[in-house]
Amino acid sequence: MLLQWLINGILTSNGNRWREMRRFSLMTLRNFGMGKRSIEDRVQEEARCLVEELRKTKSSPCDPTFLLDCAPCNVICSIIFHNRFDYKDHHFLNLLQKLNENVKILSSSWLQVCNNFPALIDYFPGSHRKYLKNVADMKKYYLEKIKEHQESLEINNPQDFIDCFLIKMEEEKGNPQTKFVTDALINVVHDLFGAGTETTSTTLRYGLLLLLKHPEVTAKVHEEIDRVIGRHRSPCMQDKNSMPYTEAVLHEIQRYIDLVPTSLPHAVTCDIKFRNYFIPKGTTIITSLTSVLHDSKEFPNPEKFDPGHFLDTSGKFKKSDYFMAFSTGKRICAGEGLARMELFLFLTTILQNFHLKSVVDPKDLDTTPVVNGFFSVPPAYQICFIPV
Repeated sequence: MLLQWLINGILTSNGNRWREMRRFSLMTLRNFGMGKRSIEDRVQEEARCLVEELRKTKSSPCDPTFLLDCAPCNVICSIIFHNRFDYKDHHFLNLLQKLNENVKILSSSWLQVCNNFPALIDYFPGSHRKYLKNVADMKKYYLEKIKEHQESLEINNPQDFIDCFLIKMEEEKGNPQTKFVTDALINVVHDLFGAGTETTSTTLRYGLLLLLKHPEVTAKVHEEIDRVIGRHRSPCMQDKNSMPYTEAVLHEIQRYIDLVPTSLPHAVTCDIKFRNYFIPKGTTIITSLTSVLHDSKEFPNPEKFDPGHFLDTSGKFKKSDYFMAFSTGKRICAGEGLARMELFLFLTTILQNFHLKSVVDPKDLDTTPVVNGFFSVPPAYQICFIPV
């Protein structure tokens, strides 16, 4: 399968390699602030930068795709590369363009065919070749950054994720079985860069479209922001406990858009019998998160966008075991905590500073994904950010 082309990273590796890479990555990300106040400060600062960029649109219609890509991307870049990029930086925008293009390619019908018939990859032209070229170009950039880090590395003072990985490589260089090699570092960086950017930015982009479509929902979020946060300070994670409606909206956005309908491919680790089916060890399993997120018994009228799916009768936020937007099990998204923080802080900061205006009648907005394969990709749209 094409998704298994990157075998040394976190997302598509398995066995000891996956365990070692995930354990190291989680430990290092936590050391650099994931789940701590320090990373919240970074997200808040990036949210303020995003607001300034949105102000530059001067209330004119714009496609928010790249601006919403830049904000979460800069957060993960500060962890991986120890620096953020200007929103107009050529290299930055080039990387984001390739990443955005690859998400659409991965979700295309042709890629679904290639995943089922891998032999086609070697013999037929098609978008998969563009996908592989984009990945190669991005990996070339990561290698350049790694070489820069090797030249400036201080063993006792690591500055970012790459530094920590290089130190681990040095510690393991006498081990012939080590998984900590340069190719692995490139692929882990690729996984972190992509997963740390595209999932959050696409959710934000889709979320703003749904808020345009449902102005009555947006008005209630504005009211909660005014009441709990006000206009004179930045939103913080502590506010979330006092904002059940906003929390319900964020959950409903993720449930409704069903961002990664089949999650990543998995494999059974032993022979197993499931519902009278025998599944041999090593069989690739494709799960359906859609069947859970759109379960009509848990979420009445699941095709309707309704924050009430996550509110009880008294208006308090209601958790659901069926909420699996980040997948589930041992391979649940490693960056779930960071993604939740970014979604809350970015969305509330945007709505604290702007009213959202559609260029067409909200009733005419189409929220149907343009492609719905590996990712659910929202249609392109124009939006006006009107300062409050």
